[in-house]
Amino acid sequence: MTSTSGFRVRRVYDPPESGDGVRVLVDRLWPRGLSKEAAAVDEWPKSLTPSGELRKWLHAEPDRYDEFSRRYRAELAAPELRGDLAHLRRLASARTVTLLTAVKNPDHSHVPVLLESLEDGSPP
Repeated sequence: MTSTSGFRVRRVYDPPESGDGVRVLVDRLWPRGLSKEAAAVDEWPKSLTPSGELRKWLHAEPDRYDEFSRRYRAELAAPELRGDLAHLRRLASARTVTLLTAVKNPDHSHVPVLLESLEDGSPP
């Protein structure tokens, strides 16, 4: 998944690349079996990840993705997250920011919703 806004998405298990820029883990849980050195994560804003409750809710029934997306957008709209979203936007305005995730299918996860919120530039 790529973007024109300075963000890109990669699996955290893939080896770091020189074009990654700032590597930001966007999962609530640390990836299994991966050392911090191998992950080469620069930032880990857990506040921008779906709540544990919402993550488990989707995991129980993956076909609820549309409703999950709506609920996650509502979580991202919380006023206390504006600063964290703005921080990543500022980073991406100066260099590439690679959003890292352990999910097997990033296109069907929380990542597209987060990326949309970051690219939009306004609260979801």
